[in-house]
Amino acid sequence: MVVSENPSRSAVFEIFRPEMVTEGSYYLYDALDEKVYFKEATILVPPQWNSKDFFKARTESFEKAHIKIDNANSANNTEPYTKQYGECGAEGEYIHFTPEYLLNDTFIQLYGSRGRVFVHEWAHLRWGVYDEYSKEKPFYFSNGRIEATRCSKNIEGQFYEVTAGGSLQPCRIDPQTSLPYDGCTFFPDRNQITNSSIMFLPSLDPVTAFCRENEHNSQAQNMQNKKCSNKATWTVIFEDSVDKDALRSLKPLESPPPPPSFKVVQRAQRVVCLVLDVSGSMEGARILQQQQAATHFLRYIIEDQASVGIVTFSTSASTLRSLTIIDSDITRETLVQLLPKRASGSTNMCLGLSQGFQVLQEDNGDVLGDEIIFLTDGQATDNIDGCAPSAIQSGAIISTLAFTPVYYPMEKCFMMKLGGTFIYASDELTSNQLMDAFASLTLSTTSDWFNGTVSVDQTVGNKTSFVIIYEIRFPSIYIQSPSGSIYTQTNMSHDGLLKTVTLNIPGTAEPGDWKYSIQTTSNQAFTITVTSQAAHEDVPPIIVKTHMNQQFNDGTKPMTVFAEVSQNYRPVINAEVWATLESETGSVHTLQLLDNGAGADAFQGDGIYSRYFTKLVDGRSSLKVRVKNQDVQTRFAAPKKSGAPYVPGYVVNGVVQLNPPKPPVSEELLEVGNFTRTATGESFKVKLSGTTPPNFPPNRITDLSAEIQEDTVLLSWTAPGEDLDQGTAKSYEIRWSFDLDMLRNSFSNGHVVNTAAVSPHEAGSVEQHSFNLSFPIQNGTTLFFAVQSEDEQNAKSETSNIAQASKILHGPKPPGVSNPGMNLTVLVISLCVVIMVICFIVAVTAWAVRRRNRFV
Repeated sequence: MVVSENPSRSAVFEIFRPEMVTEGSYYLYDALDEKVYFKEATILVPPQWNSKDFFKARTESFEKAHIKIDNANSANNTEPYTKQYGECGAEGEYIHFTPEYLLNDTFIQLYGSRGRVFVHEWAHLRWGVYDEYSKEKPFYFSNGRIEATRCSKNIEGQFYEVTAGGSLQPCRIDPQTSLPYDGCTFFPDRNQITNSSIMFLPSLDPVTAFCRENEHNSQAQNMQNKKCSNKATWTVIFEDSVDKDALRSLKPLESPPPPPSFKVVQRAQRVVCLVLDVSGSMEGARILQQQQAATHFLRYIIEDQASVGIVTFSTSASTLRSLTIIDSDITRETLVQLLPKRASGSTNMCLGLSQGFQVLQEDNGDVLGDEIIFLTDGQATDNIDGCAPSAIQSGAIISTLAFTPVYYPMEKCFMMKLGGTFIYASDELTSNQLMDAFASLTLSTTSDWFNGTVSVDQTVGNKTSFVIIYEIRFPSIYIQSPSGSIYTQTNMSHDGLLKTVTLNIPGTAEPGDWKYSIQTTSNQAFTITVTSQAAHEDVPPIIVKTHMNQQFNDGTKPMTVFAEVSQNYRPVINAEVWATLESETGSVHTLQLLDNGAGADAFQGDGIYSRYFTKLVDGRSSLKVRVKNQDVQTRFAAPKKSGAPYVPGYVVNGVVQLNPPKPPVSEELLEVGNFTRTATGESFKVKLSGTTPPNFPPNRITDLSAEIQEDTVLLSWTAPGEDLDQGTAKSYEIRWSFDLDMLRNSFSNGHVVNTAAVSPHEAGSVEQHSFNLSFPIQNGTTLFFAVQSEDEQNAKSETSNIAQASKILHGPKPPGVSNPGMNLTVLVISLCVVIMVICFIVAVTAWAVRRRNRFV
């Protein structure tokens, strides 16, 4: 159906369920052997879609929604996709649809019905499965023949190249690879005898199920096999996904589930209340740091036209300022002057929360989607459990900034149920974590820790400020612009009570390297924070988002640090990214995060920089990430993503019918230039279950590749570490087999490769090993290889991805690919099949399955 350019809430619902009404229930798709019920999801629609029945969720930002309806990362890139960068079975980040994809029915022909595409994307998002097609390796060898990368192998079709004029010709073979040249396409039959798999081609009408082990194509060179140890998607859902425990204990449904619930939200102006702790333990350095950070937030961070209120609490709670619209610098300064400067009394947190809710209700009578920034320094003197339920039910977003680890019930409630963030900030004078924490709760860009230079790139420059906080005495400060202009104290404002010096750059700051020099005659600590906003409304800035994969850890599993560097969904690659993790006891660990597709990193070159964190210590720790490019190595890259594939055409009655071409994608070229960014992530807590820190084995190798040159086998992979992806492993064990499944299920039964001459290099290095087998490799032979690594404590890694290589020798003239019987890959199956009818109830917190046997 065609939806207007400003669809209503009900029209948005229908976008996602155009064919889902069957027997009084709404199905994501109607299938013989599987009916997937969807219960709940949040959809964020563009602000341009004007409708009174959308929820005005002010801080229900794109980061909180399951489904984002937003413009593409580049012109004409309308492909639906899911952002996922965790390990197999881990939940993804979000599903992305463009308004054009949802409003233009032409895309149904290119990708399939929206309901089916939604099922494909939801499986990525919720269950952490991957695509079963491959753009990089669309063909592979199996038993001496060329196969299309697909699941299941029962999917039938034909191979052709499409010429520039739109005609078809037989695929040509590349003599270097013995596989078809780029441009060769597999065209599936429109009518199939198989019903799987949704993760390969959801657009096919007969496809209604996920691949199971008995039909899974474990040899296909796709991301599902590479990331998930050659497991079928069905196996991952039941054994590795977030719902694995619930799925194992399900009971049959007695009645159909209720219709699905889509919550459609839309961003509105931000409404924030600062709830500030002024109890006695805040007196001194902490109240000063709170004042410094809140001043910076009100002057430079909070957006224009946002509404801000201020509440304080100690023995009692009071409102310093009702909701006030930020409409001028005068308004900002008025709020700054109201910030508390003294502290005394006890810590009644519930009173502070209650007072904050009263302030937030002033604009429209409720607090749904409004925000509280709650700053405290320790344990409450009242019972926080008494007010937590009402806070949860309010629908407000509560972000907590703590000087010291607050006690567990409040911490767990705020982090897991209130939708906000929990950040631990040290109260050391040399720390500016609190400044970073306030800045991280916005879309602004903040930079610090610059060793004398901060780079302002072309995407930022408006409202640029340098803020220096000193400990004892006003230092001498010199700041130089890229063109050589010098700024001294005469150009800066000094607040002796706040112990801050500020330089505001008028207009748009020059792009390039800004240098600073700070001189002091006394031994004192100081920090510098540089904040800048987008230079142009239509050019989003480069941003950094960071988080840990867990908020609580008992030491039995490693933690992973993630940092995403992007501009409007476009990944920024080749940047230098460092994470600093600081515990409450003062221990500091620094890690360089990598985007190399190895170890903790899922995909090379996707702008997601990752690393395992193994130095776990009891207590709460903070996370801060610094990103820079000082040698112009960074660039924008084409997004790497999971999503339903474009279908170039189908075979109907033996004839290929081409679909319209996919809209061309024009990647706008934009020089990144030098830039610097910092981002603060949520704090995390470790409570080790044992008395000694855990010993982690080397990480699983995920990028093993194999090649056969005459009778020589060449393997290559990225080196793991002694502890996951850090340090140097002790040794490798390499095995091979003619049987992929045997190597996958029983690595130790594979044939051993002599690795006596192989000495592991440091984690992240490129490893290569070539060897000859004890026999000549015959033409048409396919071999499978896998690797395990071992550390000094004899702990072994998981088995690597299984690499395969084939020896194919052609005559003087490379053949083309023919289509005998109009089908290269016809598999005739005539048997009685037992089909399991599975019903999913898909929800954020609970799922259900019912089973019954049906014979066909």
